[in-house]
Amino acid sequence: MHLEKILQLEEASICLVNQENYWVYQPLLAEVVSGSIGLTDTVSPIRRLCPRTRLVMREVEQIDLKNRVVTVSPGFRPRITQITYDYLVIALGTITNFYGMPGMLEHARPFKTLADAVSLRNHVIRALEEADFESDPELRRKLLTFVVAGGGLSGVEVIAELNDFVRSVARHYPHVPRNEIRCVLIHSRPRILPEMVEGLALFAEKLLTKRGVEIRLNDRLKAATSEKAILKSGTEIPTKTIVSTGPLALAPVLQNLDCPKDQGRLLGNVHLELQDYEGQVWVIGDCASLKTVSGNSVPPTAQHAIREAKTVAANITAAIRGGNRAAFAFEGLGKLGSLGHHSAIAEIFGIHVSGFLAWLIWRMIYLMKMPGFNRKVLIATDWLMGLLFPPDLVQLKVTGTSGVAEQYFEPGEIVFNQGDLGDSVYVIQEGECEVLREKDGKQEQLAILRTGEYFGEMALLSDASRNATIRARTALRVLLIAKADFNKLRSNVPAFGAVFAALAQERAEDR
Repeated sequence: MHLEKILQLEEASICLVNQENYWVYQPLLAEVVSGSIGLTDTVSPIRRLCPRTRLVMREVEQIDLKNRVVTVSPGFRPRITQITYDYLVIALGTITNFYGMPGMLEHARPFKTLADAVSLRNHVIRALEEADFESDPELRRKLLTFVVAGGGLSGVEVIAELNDFVRSVARHYPHVPRNEIRCVLIHSRPRILPEMVEGLALFAEKLLTKRGVEIRLNDRLKAATSEKAILKSGTEIPTKTIVSTGPLALAPVLQNLDCPKDQGRLLGNVHLELQDYEGQVWVIGDCASLKTVSGNSVPPTAQHAIREAKTVAANITAAIRGGNRAAFAFEGLGKLGSLGHHSAIAEIFGIHVSGFLAWLIWRMIYLMKMPGFNRKVLIATDWLMGLLFPPDLVQLKVTGTSGVAEQYFEPGEIVFNQGDLGDSVYVIQEGECEVLREKDGKQEQLAILRTGEYFGEMALLSDASRNATIRARTALRVLLIAKADFNKLRSNVPAFGAVFAALAQERAEDR
């Protein structure tokens, strides 16, 4: 947005790579869980915010700093797509890292994106519905126990909204005992909210405890199963709902980047340039390790990231036009945290505020920072409706994408082309297809495959592009197994992997 304001159209073309076509307002995600805000009211379309910017809605797969090339994931057609650049800004943030924590990847829910918030809301409503019908008291208690790991601002806001929501809607479930509802916050330090001053953190702890939240300090989530949360102390909490707001780590594409790092993050200087790539690459946000002019570490907060963006925009402009670079000197204005139910804590310019007044300040500041007048109106309306009416209990069931799917092709249709990336294995359910290879400008037929046969495995096993084209000879129905699922089956079911390995070797010898 700042680059569009500063640079003229003829000076530069701006390209943004992002997995979604919207920008999400992170501080309000917790309110999506409780229904205080509409599902899409916390997001703004990127094309509306940045009309001059070319948006590429793909995932970043590789960054080649030396050759100045970014490789992004394939679209509908599995082709390698590369974007060259003169100047690069890396702002990929962090991901939830469950390494070394058994069962967490399978059973703990991260809380970083809009999809995470919607998924958690749907799960909580489903748990309440099941608890209302369940006759087994042990299972019902598990359904009514909600565990959040991480007592920072994100974790506290999630448990506060979750606790308020579950207890306020429980009256609609006549067979849900109120005394069985249990909301647990787990934190590894002696007190929650280490970002805030001790007085405000203690206020938050007392208020949450008074509202029924069970806070476990000096302990952390070590592992999880489908039936319980396992803590480092050995305590086991029977539950069907585990939410984790950490630990965080760099995305794999940044972990593999050959550049200086500091405590697992990309190392930048006071001009926010990536070390060893000054004048070419800038790093901002959670993925960067930065210091201000005065030598203080830059915390991963929204108010700092916004000002980092302004500084980088100015420095890119200086690199294009010539001129002095700007140094990052912002030290922060304060901190805000919502505690749910018309309560919050605030630390602004050294002044500490808590309770209802802090809640008003929190809402006013965040409403002003939301981009777009229409989004401000929508959020203000949501908050007003929340004061007048109870939260709704609608569960939006979204069908999950399976790694195994069925596809149909008409005679003559191409299944995939020679040179495409290998992203799936195909099993023929019905019909015939032919294997074609282009050589010296001519296309020759290598084989005809029929019902029950497989194809596409060679590219996956060798991690290479397709070495032939597959075309349907008759009406063709196939079962498609995505690369990730194929690799899981191959790794964990030796017989499955052996079949495809033998088939690939046989075909390689024949051709």
